[in-house]
Order: sequence, then structure tokens, then C-alpha cells
Amino acid sequence: METIVLGIGETLVRDDRRWSSWADWLGVPPHTLSALVGAAVAQGHDATDALRTLRPGMDVEAAYRARSAAGRGEHLDESDLYQDVRPALGELRAAGVRVVVAGNGSARAGELLRALDLPADLVVTSAEWGVRKPDPEFFARVAEAAEAPPAATLYVGDHPADDLFPAAAAGLRTAHLRRGPYGHWWADHPDVVETAEFRIDALTELVALVRPPRAEAEAAGAGAVGSDAEGTGGEGPGEEEAGGEETDAAGAAREGARRGALRSVR
Repeated sequence: METIVLGIGETLVRDDRRWSSWADWLGVPPHTLSALVGAAVAQGHDATDALRTLRPGMDVEAAYRARSAAGRGEHLDESDLYQDVRPALGELRAAGVRVVVAGNGSARAGELLRALDLPADLVVTSAEWGVRKPDPEFFARVAEAAEAPPAATLYVGDHPADDLFPAAAAGLRTAHLRRGPYGHWWADHPDVVETAEFRIDALTELVALVRPPRAEAEAAGAGAVGSDAEGTGGEGPGEEEAGGEETDAAGAAREGARRGALRSVR
């Protein structure tokens, strides 16, 4: 791997502050909005649909601008980063890997992230590029920013529809991060298992993926490094098939509905 590109929300940055500030702006308890965000995620919808549930017809962009004008806009500091961000990015750069942060976000979010002086070669947001995930043009820009062939570029994110599927469609290598509502809820979905070349629980696991081939071979005898490579076995649809056919009709119906929900946002 020559370049690793990472998303922003729930990959590097915790979304606690984001949703708490929206709840405060709308005058509802944080747990109410959090529950509605969870419901949107479980249905395969955009998380901002939770805001429209509270305020039908709400123009989220207009409300964002109103918050900013009122002095209650975005804020981001070190406490918003997941604890593994600096160690992981630092080790990747020390290993000679180009590190790019590129995800959906405002221009203000880009400024705040760069002010944190992360160990990254480039930090950019969708607003600064003028195109949002999952638009294919966003991933074309990612491929350019990577300065490496697609086969040597790994895109890391938590969101199947915004990160995993479009990155794979663009020919990039992919890692699904089990983090945040989308990352946890959809982690074991058959489409995610099939598409993700790697599945990880922490960014520090990325360091093992950039080892020289000899080091990887030496580590093979010690078992997996916490991620499931495509075609290597482990958890996935094949394991379920080996255990026999589904006999719980209700369970099958629930899984069918869940699968359909994910496909609806691909």
C-alpha cells in the first residue's frame, strides 16, 4: 500500500459534538436526536433525516448557516478525535505511506481539521472539492490526491454506501471500519463482507497492512491481524451456509428487509 485515504466523520472524528449541538439548536434532549439518528441508520437512510423527523421539511443547509450566523457553528478540537487517530497516522507516515484525509464536510471543518496539525500529507473536505460522497467524481478526486495507482490506494471508512461501495467501484482497495452507528450496524451485512477487502476495528490495525511482503509472510503463522481479507475465510456468508439453512421465517424476513435497506442507499 502506497497511500491510505481516510474519511472524516466516525472514522477520525467522533460525531458526539455534532449531534449534541443540533439537539441544542432544535431544543430537544440529545438522547431524542441520537435515537432518531439510530433509527435512520438502521433503515439505511441518511442520518440527517433525523433532523427532518423533528422538523419536517427542514432545510439542513439553511439551518447550518443560521447556526453559524448565530455564533453556534462548527467546533472541533483534540477531544473530538478518536484516540487511535494520531498513533495510527503517525506510524503510517513513518512507514513511508502517504496519508490523505478526504471526506464529507464543510470548508470550516477542513480549516478546523488542518488546525489540529494531524500527521497527514493532505486534509480536504467535500465542500472544498465541490463534490460529496458517494458521487463518483469525489472518488476520482481521491484517486488524483492519492498520487498512487488505485491498486496501491486504500480507502478507509465506516459508511458502506458513502465510503465502501463507491470506493470499490472506483477501483480503490477498501477497508470497512467498525465504528460509529453505520460502521457497527452494517458491519456484518453480506454486501459489506463481500465488498470490503479488509474489515477493521481500529485504525492502528492499518499499520500491519503496509508491512513489506516478507514481514507479512512471517506474521502469517501468527494468525490474522484483526481484519478479514476477501477470500481468506473467517466470518461471512459461507460460515452461515455451513451451519444449515435458516429455519426462523421471521428472522429471514428481518434480514431480507435489512439487506434491502442497505441496497437502497448504494
